[in-house]
Amino acid sequence: MPHVRSPSYSTDTLMNEYISAVPTNIITGFLGVGKTSAIRYLLKHKPANERWAILVNEFGEIGVDGSLFEGQHSKEQGVFIREVPGGCMCCAAGLPMQIALNQLLRRAEPDRLLIEPTGLGHPKEVLQVLSADCYREILDLQKILTLVDARKLSDERYTSHQTFNQQIAIADTVVGNKLDLYEQEDKLTLEEYVKQHGSADAKVIFTQNGEIALENLLGKTAATAKGHHHHHHDSAKEKPLVSEVPLPESGYIKAINEGEGFHSVGWRFSPEKIFNRKSLFILLSGLQVERAKGVFITGEGIFGYNITPDTMTEIELDDCVESRMEIIGGDKDLIREERLLQCIESTT
Repeated sequence: MPHVRSPSYSTDTLMNEYISAVPTNIITGFLGVGKTSAIRYLLKHKPANERWAILVNEFGEIGVDGSLFEGQHSKEQGVFIREVPGGCMCCAAGLPMQIALNQLLRRAEPDRLLIEPTGLGHPKEVLQVLSADCYREILDLQKILTLVDARKLSDERYTSHQTFNQQIAIADTVVGNKLDLYEQEDKLTLEEYVKQHGSADAKVIFTQNGEIALENLLGKTAATAKGHHHHHHDSAKEKPLVSEVPLPESGYIKAINEGEGFHSVGWRFSPEKIFNRKSLFILLSGLQVERAKGVFITGEGIFGYNITPDTMTEIELDDCVESRMEIIGGDKDLIREERLLQCIESTT
């Protein structure tokens, strides 16, 4: 008689099936710093014979990163993706994260696990979950990488933000990304800031476009989860996430979220709704927000969009289930919904 697994695939089941000592890296950093680009670069250079699992967390409820990754990488290439949308994934005693992580490990049986917390998440809390006794033999916690845009160190919205400083404090390696946009003093400022706010042994490296060599993932982390008290969020919900509910007859659904001083708004669209690529490009390139991501089915194919205050990139994707958009900023009025709906050119 076959063994019947629980829906969450307990850690006991994982151990019984010999998933053990999986090299695991947390890759963190604040909004728009280039975490997704860094992970895409790492996946591009992963050994061809290895299976990698990616657990990605998003502040908004829609969930876009999974579609961006899956549109460029597949199980056939040894890449397995799982999303935890809806805010910091370590909330509710880590239960959403544990369920997603256990299912991902069971499905992928990976040679390496990368975890990307939301830019507004709490990496120490994530580390606390991963350091629990139930994962002691399953995960091998290796270097924690924190990406930072050194130019932001002149902005008190960042340097006074608890999460921003926690991300630096927990890092084994601080990656000064977007080097091509720096002045010389920006590098020196970051190195000094890490001396003051990072661990004594923290390493600082610089790159652009998230180009991080695989060797930076290797080696045990020096970070510890001891002595950290669990935080609480007003945003903890018992209702289903908008990323999971069926779409209404209108063919689209909207979700909003707030926390850590930021707001998000996102949409899911039925795959029957086809967008005009040119109109979409004009709309998205004019956004003035902290962060925006989207995947859209257009009349010219499927495209992914990645928007920061510096730039917008457009990439062609192989596939996606439906169009999705997520925007994050400091106030509630991030975009007028009717402008996005006007980009729909037809319904098949």
